Amino acid sequence: MRRPGRGGSSRAAALALVSNGTAASIPPAQAAPLRLALMLDATATPDIPGPAHAADRRVTVMHLRDELAADRDAVHELHRLAFGDHGETVVALVRALRDDDPEALSLVAEEEDEVVGHVLFTRSLLDAPRRLVAVQVLSPLAVRPDRQRRGVGGALIRHGLRRLDERGVPTVFLEGDPGYYARFGFAAAGDLGFRRPSLRIPAPAFQAARLSGYEPWMTGTLVYSATFWQQDCVGLREEHSG
Repeated sequence: MRRPGRGGSSRAAALALVSNGTAASIPPAQAAPLRLALMLDATATPDIPGPAHAADRRVTVMHLRDELAADRDAVHELHRLAFGDHGETVVALVRALRDDDPEALSLVAEEEDEVVGHVLFTRSLLDAPRRLVAVQVLSPLAVRPDRQRRGVGGALIRHGLRRLDERGVPTVFLEGDPGYYARFGFAAAGDLGFRRPSLRIPAPAFQAARLSGYEPWMTGTLVYSATFWQQDCVGLREEHSG
């Protein structure tokens, strides 16, 4: 989802929902009337080091850990702040994904005892030629607006991928900007032998990272968990009036 971090609420809906520029992969004339219902990453701008505001130049220590039940209100508020007008949609998705997948990997970034970032990895399936394969989907990702551009989102992604690799997960999928996610090992999933779960997902935005549990026969179609469909959080939908 385009991060509503800075001025996000004034952007077109298509940009308001793809934080790292999925919509940037779509011709402007086509993106304008579209709404991105998935993914899910409100980090405002890619986590490229940049000059901090004068008032925020103090050094802080970031701690990455599993989300606790006591964090949930803070995590929900974080998504509301990061996604602006679409915040409640994202909060509903997070709640539903937690309920659907008790083994979901939900990570938070904490600074000065405050939750400043959150990423969620949940189960889906790959319909491979031999059999169904359990895989993971990264969605959503959010960083508090005043902590964006400081590497928080990137740290959460890297830590999550390491944890999933330790679990033996073969592949992680997402919808997002290939220019941003390439630095974490993601590549165009279509080029790796994977098919999109919906044609409404722009091909360049359909990304996959193959981990050490991946085997060459593991190709095929990604099958999102039912929650993404129930929450209508897959790909792009055309805006219509009336």
